[in-house]
Amino acid sequence: MGNAAEKETALIAIGRFLQDEGYAFTTITPASHALVNSRKAGEGSGTGRTLRDIFGWSLPFGPDAVPSRVLGWLGQAGELENASGLLRSKVRYSTLKGSLYVHSAFPTEASDSVFFGPDTYRFADLIQRAIGSRAESPSLRVLDIGCGSGAGGLFLAGILPSQGLRVFLSDINIRALRYARVNAALCEKEGGRENVFALMGDTSRPIKGPFDIIISNPPYLVDAEARLYRNGGGVSGCELSLRIVKESIPQLAPGGVLILYTGTPVVEGRHVLREALAPILAAAGIRHEYAEIDPDVFGEELAHAAYASADRLAAVSLVLHR
Repeated sequence: MGNAAEKETALIAIGRFLQDEGYAFTTITPASHALVNSRKAGEGSGTGRTLRDIFGWSLPFGPDAVPSRVLGWLGQAGELENASGLLRSKVRYSTLKGSLYVHSAFPTEASDSVFFGPDTYRFADLIQRAIGSRAESPSLRVLDIGCGSGAGGLFLAGILPSQGLRVFLSDINIRALRYARVNAALCEKEGGRENVFALMGDTSRPIKGPFDIIISNPPYLVDAEARLYRNGGGVSGCELSLRIVKESIPQLAPGGVLILYTGTPVVEGRHVLREALAPILAAAGIRHEYAEIDPDVFGEELAHAAYASADRLAAVSLVLHR
């Protein structure tokens, strides 16, 4: 097992190997992923034979299923484990808008797991819709709060002019920052992300503004295990989203924009997050648009006590313009 730099180099090597092999994989919800894997096991195909099986579906595999150099890279990265006499990759690689991103393997049970899934795809779509004329402006400073895999900030970097662009990827999860640096390198091969910086940070701190664009796709669930990638804090899971809005408004440059993709319980037709945001936005006197993106996400969470009074969980967006 290598040091931190060697681990990142090994993950980059795997990613570039997959790119050269024409690999592509769309990551689905954990519930759907579990169902598909269960079906594969029932059909007798629960052992990984293809790159998609191994690096997408997170299936265990025999040592002959991949080239020896790939096994060596997984070992060097510390991302190879034994699984009932077989081997298993502890990372997945997913594609988004033609780019490849490393993140945690299924199931994402560890506290420091780095999540990637349908929310990531919807987040990228929101960024593309919301960015507007900013894509024509040079010398922009961008901050991705709680960057996780870095997919949001890296996707945004790909649609902005590179002249003078600086993109800061911020997270409190060391593993997330490692994967974000790997993903920045993988994106470099496809067109350049040389002005991307992955830094330890909580909300907009300690990276100093002002920023022209702040984006965030924070965790928004109530998680009994308080896992970093899932737990949004508070009794409704909205606490972190509220903090991000409060702390980001003063960090926006004149004409700056905050793009927030998050979720909220809906109780008797009322969006808990929108009601909590109302006094913050009124006090700031800032132009904004709030919208429901998906009316029903993570429906299985409704079985938990924290959502006993909720009709549903909705994915929502908030776009602020200073």
